[in-house]
Amino acid sequence: MIRTPYGSSALRRLATISRGASLGVVLAACAASAQAQDQATLPPPDLTAWSMFLAADWVVKGVIVGLLLASVATWTVLLAKSRELGLAIRRQRQALAALDDARGLAEAAVKPELLDSPLVAAAREELRLSADALSDVDGIKERIVSRFDRIEAALGRRMTRGTGVLATIGATAPFVGLFGTVWGIMNSFVGIAASQTTNLAVVAPGIAEALLATAVGLVAAIPAVVIYNHFARRIATYKALVGDVSAAVLRLASRDLSRGAAGGPDLRVET
Repeated sequence: MIRTPYGSSALRRLATISRGASLGVVLAACAASAQAQDQATLPPPDLTAWSMFLAADWVVKGVIVGLLLASVATWTVLLAKSRELGLAIRRQRQALAALDDARGLAEAAVKPELLDSPLVAAAREELRLSADALSDVDGIKERIVSRFDRIEAALGRRMTRGTGVLATIGATAPFVGLFGTVWGIMNSFVGIAASQTTNLAVVAPGIAEALLATAVGLVAAIPAVVIYNHFARRIATYKALVGDVSAAVLRLASRDLSRGAAGGPDLRVET
């Protein structure tokens, strides 16, 4: 038997200490395992669009609200301008059909489709004012064409009202959304530095909130661009119809001048 200089009591104390240390290691491992299990069983963060909006920074919230208002303006312009353009195109087509059936301006002026036509009214007014200069047929036609050019330009400007908003939204909404995203990611990095962790579960919600602004910007911009291009084609169709109507009215005026009826009482415009 080997004896130590410290005696058997020292050995018993060492054995007790070693057993206590082993028990502490076991308890620490159990606690770490329980903590990891608790973290694994935690519910995932709520990353719905509404929850991300509520948790976002006030700047990001302002960007998202502004983009949503721009989207509402886009759909409002779509409904209002579609109705306006549809009615205007239908009236021009009806006016063109009525002009094709008329033999002169006097007959065209009493047709229901042409009662409110500014082109017919302008042609009759110019013929009335030029009743004492019927020999200058070319000059009368030039003055009528000049009136028609101004009327066509005015009608075109009226039809394009509201489409500028679509162009602005389509051009700026992605950049506004990108600004909200950059601001949100900056705040996320500040939060990461403050928490001193790079855990993806901590970082992901802030980045998702920031990217929501870009998504809303695209939602506002893409329909605005598509609707703007649609209205550009429809307005071009309307302008072409107005040009056809003005050409038809000019033909009737030229026909009346050739007949020598331009100064007749049926073409006088009462003031």
